[in-house]
Amino acid sequence: MSRLQETYKNEVIPALMKHFEYKNVHMVPKITKISVNMGVGQATQNKAILDNAVKDLTMITGRKPIVTKAKKSISNFKLREGMPIGTKVTLRGEIMYEFLDRLINLVMPRIRDFRGISAKSFDGRGNYTFGLNDQTVFPEIEYDKIDAVRGMDITIVTTAETDEEARELLRQFGMPFKKNQGV
Repeated sequence: MSRLQETYKNEVIPALMKHFEYKNVHMVPKITKISVNMGVGQATQNKAILDNAVKDLTMITGRKPIVTKAKKSISNFKLREGMPIGTKVTLRGEIMYEFLDRLINLVMPRIRDFRGISAKSFDGRGNYTFGLNDQTVFPEIEYDKIDAVRGMDITIVTTAETDEEARELLRQFGMPFKKNQGV
């Protein structure tokens, strides 16, 4: 069992039960999956860019990503239906907890001028999405071997009913939210 998973069972569940006054352990929200998406719009002109994005995402997550394809044609972007334009990985279980642990404790402190992530990026159903501007903040990526700096979106899906429950769940895990955002 990963370190963050043990923290969830031993510390987060009792803290959330006390804070929200849950009567049953099964009412406590939990993280179900983490989705990591990397859009590669330049892949329409050069297929090697997509291969490098797949390689980077594989090194970051430890899982082979699937290639996403365009759903419809857009002539202004020289995009045809079915062309590959991005990659995505969905993490569950122990691998998800290990990725979240690395994200909170290794990656976020390495972000330049980092003051915390927004506490307002919840979708109303307890899911949290944020973006990273470059993949070089991950320790697995060697700066000399990348061809371009690419950003990614990370979505943390929870079973929380409200944003407040999800925010407190992530705060208990150690997610560094910005101070004084009025939330």
